[in-house]
This record gives sequence, structure tokens and C-alpha cells, in this order.
Amino acid sequence: MISSILPTYNRAPLSFVSGEGSWLEAKDGRRFLDMGAGIAVNALGHANPDLVAALTQQAGKIWHLSNLYEIPEQTALADALVANTFADTVFFTNSGTEACELAVKMVRKYWFDKGQPERIKILTFSGAFHGRSSAAIAAVGTEKMTKGFGPLLPGFEQLEFGDHDALTKAMQDPTVAAVIIEPVQGEGGIRTVPDQCLKGLRDLCDETGALLVADEVQCGVGRTGKLFAHEWSGISPDIMMVAKGIGGGFPLGAVLATETAASGMVAGTHGSTYGGNPLGCAVGLKVLQTIAEPAFLDEVNRKAGLLRQKLEGLVAAHPDVFEEVRGSGLMLGLKTKPGAAKVVQAGYDAGIMVVPAAQEVVRLLPALNITDEDINEALARLDQAARAVAAA
Repeated sequence: MISSILPTYNRAPLSFVSGEGSWLEAKDGRRFLDMGAGIAVNALGHANPDLVAALTQQAGKIWHLSNLYEIPEQTALADALVANTFADTVFFTNSGTEACELAVKMVRKYWFDKGQPERIKILTFSGAFHGRSSAAIAAVGTEKMTKGFGPLLPGFEQLEFGDHDALTKAMQDPTVAAVIIEPVQGEGGIRTVPDQCLKGLRDLCDETGALLVADEVQCGVGRTGKLFAHEWSGISPDIMMVAKGIGGGFPLGAVLATETAASGMVAGTHGSTYGGNPLGCAVGLKVLQTIAEPAFLDEVNRKAGLLRQKLEGLVAAHPDVFEEVRGSGLMLGLKTKPGAAKVVQAGYDAGIMVVPAAQEVVRLLPALNITDEDINEALARLDQAARAVAAA
């Protein structure tokens, strides 16, 4: 008999009743150090008092307003995002998947309005993950994501990650409308696009007119030590997809764009019932105000250096379990030898939560305000997990 919850997840047999900071307490009383943060969502930890206050204060006023009306909280967050990024305008969604849908629509409407409706092709890269909607799975194109869900939305071409020659050749196609890229791939195994490659991609887009779309759903909002990961390369995208960390745990996403890239999206071309609701925007504004502070980002980078140094030591101590450390900031991965699933399970036994990814990598995506003490505790528990895997 099917369960009351559609069985699309292979869930761990863990159920949590409370959380605080980087810690979760299970129903049986066990405490777990959460180094996954809900897959980079709980950017300021569990039950953050500032976010709780922002949410409850707004909840006492207005929960929901249709986008038929002005929403002051939405305007405040949009203004803050514009002030802190390349963007001129923002559309709020509830998730990264919805952000991807709008980004695709925005790209194609841009070229349609420019009188070049044939420019519909969007280039993407192997290992990418942009969500599970029809457009997002077509963008990725892997059998794992698309099998059984055809016919797929046309107009996407997948290129091999890091194949510069293939990219240069593909960009010469006059039907190319845009390129979508994650500055750091999350689901793909914590693979960072080198700064020079992002600069080269920006140059190719400028030469051909193609729009550059950055998917910063997982790597954005302070995760790499800059407010957004593309900033490390000194380039700016035309469109950016944001979600996860921006809501600090509240479902919130956004598409940020330049005025030019967004020029086709006029009244009636897109909408959302819940996107930009007062609750989400009130929490999102507090998240952004906290993380965008230079002192906060300085601390992210300091903690990232500390964590990476300790992880390098862990790899050296357990060469039979780990191969290397990957990533940037507090978006780090451990490439495993016996398999990510074994390390994740051993982590549960040791009271630490990490997240599996492709290429047998386990992700460490802790709260950006994790303490030094919790970093030290995380390494002790990862060491315990590694020893258990080695002994199995």
C-alpha cells in the first residue's frame, strides 16, 4: 500500500523535534551536528532568534497579500537586493525551481521582443542541477532526471563541464540565447568553475549577445564568502537565480536581472500566488541584512579557512576513505573512496549530518554562523565516522 506521503524520497530513519544553531535533537533524544543546513538553506542556523522575531512580528500583521496589490515587505527586500548586486529588478518565487522557470522564460522573451525569435537555445553543463520542473530537467538532460517524463521541452544543449573548445564552438550557433551556469556545482559534486573560466564565458556572451544566467540557488547568499559566488571572478551575470539561503529556512526564491535582460517581462507575462509574500520577504530581508555585512562575510571566510584546513588534515589522516577537499567558502566537499553513502551513514552513527552529491562526494554546507567550537566538534565526529568506514 502506498504511503500517505508520495514515496519519491529515500529518507533516513531520523525524525527531529527541535534545533538550535548548528544542532538538531531527534525524537529519541540524540543530538546531531547539522553540517548540511537543510542543503544550504538554514544559512543562519536553526531557530535563529533574529529570524524568529522577523517572522513572528510579520505574522502578527499580514501573512499574505495577492500580488494584485503593493507589498511593502517585498519592495524593501527587492530594493536591498538591487542595492547589493548587479541587478536592476527582482521577481520573487518560492523556490529555486520556480526561479529557473522564470529565467528560461525571461531569456526567450528577451530575444522574441528583439525580433530574433529563433534564438531559443540555452547551453548548460554536465553535472548541473537546476531543479525538477519540466524546463529544469530538460536543461540538465540526464537520463536520471528525464527518463519517463518526455517529451522534453526543446531548446537546450548540454556541454561537458570544463570543455572550453566545445563551449566556444557551441557559442557560434546563431540560435544560442543564453548560457546557464552554477559558479559552484552543488549536486554535481562541489565543482568550482575557475575565475578565469567565468571571465571567458562572460566575454563569449558579450561577443555573441547571449545572456549569461548564473544559478546561485545553492552557492549564493554568502555561502562562498562573497554575497554571491560570481563576485570572486569580478564578472556580473545578466540574470541570476537565487533561493535556499535567502530565506534562511523560509521558502523563498528570486530571479534578479538587469533592466535590459528583463525588458520582455511586462505585465501579464509571469506571476505567482505566493511569491514575494510578506512573511517570506520579512525573513529574507533580515537574512540579507545580516549576511551582506562585510564583517559577517569576513567571518565566513575565516571559518571557511579553519574548516578547510581541518578537512585537509582529515583527508591526510584517512587516505583510504577520502581523496580530496573541494569547494569554496563554506560550500565544501569530501571526495570519498568507499562511496558517499557509507560516509553519510557512518556520520549518522557518529551524530553528524552531511549531504551526498555526485562523484561520491559528501557535502559540508554548515550554517554560515557556525561556531569554531562546532567546527572542531564536526571534525572529531567526521574522524569517528571515517574510522568506522575504514574498519567496516
